[in-house]
Amino acid sequence: MGYVRFVKGAVTVVAATAACHALMSAGFAAARESADASDDEPFAGAFEFILTTAASWALMPLLLWAGMRVMGETGNTVLVAVGGLVWLGLSGYFTDDIDRAGGHIPVLALVVYVLLGTALAGADTGRRD
Repeated sequence: MGYVRFVKGAVTVVAATAACHALMSAGFAAARESADASDDEPFAGAFEFILTTAASWALMPLLLWAGMRVMGETGNTVLVAVGGLVWLGLSGYFTDDIDRAGGHIPVLALVVYVLLGTALAGADTGRRD
């Protein structure tokens, strides 16, 4: 069994999760600032909020794929597809938690996501070119 692939998957998933979580924190803070700056204008900050959410959802599968490719692993379809969909659900479910000032996705949820991603990375085919 390729334990090295699990390690590479863990590193990739941790880095991708940290990047997407930081993106969401910064983007939602910008959306709150935009909403606070406008004087009760309808939908103030909505563009920033939607852009941040969409960017995070698009970035996660890309980072998972790129991270594994940089480490020399191929055959990452399951990790990219399932990891991206699970991130969509996880970040969507905890949007209210991360959207408040100083908020974040609960650590336990992030740990479970990293463990799932690590398992998916190790379970994938791992073909070599």
